[in-house]
Amino acid sequence: MGIMTESVPNQPKMITPAGHVEPVPRRIRGFLGGRAVVDTLRARYVWEWPGYPQYSVPVADLVDCELVDEDRVLKLAPGPARRQGLKAGETVVPDAGWLWAEGASEGLEGTVRFRWEALDAWYEEDEQVFVHPRSPYTRVDALRSGREIRVELDGVVLAEADSSVMVFETGLPTRYYLDRLNVDFTLLLPTDTVTSCPYKGKTSGYWSVETPAGVHDDVVWAYDFPTRQLTPIAGLVAFYNERVDLYLDGELQPRPPTLTRATHEASSGRGSSE
Repeated sequence: MGIMTESVPNQPKMITPAGHVEPVPRRIRGFLGGRAVVDTLRARYVWEWPGYPQYSVPVADLVDCELVDEDRVLKLAPGPARRQGLKAGETVVPDAGWLWAEGASEGLEGTVRFRWEALDAWYEEDEQVFVHPRSPYTRVDALRSGREIRVELDGVVLAEADSSVMVFETGLPTRYYLDRLNVDFTLLLPTDTVTSCPYKGKTSGYWSVETPAGVHDDVVWAYDFPTRQLTPIAGLVAFYNERVDLYLDGELQPRPPTLTRATHEASSGRGSSE
């Protein structure tokens, strides 16, 4: 849910270039096996692509653990780095991240960027952060709106509402969250899909849509217990406007570009190496 699209028409664009580095003015902790292995007040945001940053932390702020050099040099947007494993007690995590080397963007040399999934949990101050760090340059606003909404797929009406909560998130299409009473659930099939967003939290449900033309997988979702900043969407449902026909005040809206993970995966550090 937090994966950014390619350029979205009529939406603010990402302005932070790959390779950019900023200080993190928050205590950052990372946990592995129930204990903190990262505890720092000196983390850096590093943008490996414009969508969102990752944390890079000074090696000196690792706690009761050690890096294991895996003898592989990476060429990433912020500069060169060396692949690292992580050893904490009896726990060994191979391919856990990379140590920035000389020639990396200013402020990165001597810091390590762990893969998000290499640790069990990340915290900013005392609040857990999911999926990736929240970008200081991203806004997510949930605004009530009295504009009429109609959602169709294959010519079948899925929802009609005279109000919604519109969610504006930098770099993403506007999302329209509707009351469940305005949605035809006889056309929806619950699925086991769960996704997470650093700004909204973890989804409580996904649904596919069944029309006479067939089944469209995972088109609808809900956050029953979103983060406190997004409480206006609690219990409401939203549709991927990329995959449905959405009418706003009777006017068909253009479908935004399809979500893509290509850039996100390219930023994972599995790219150019030697």
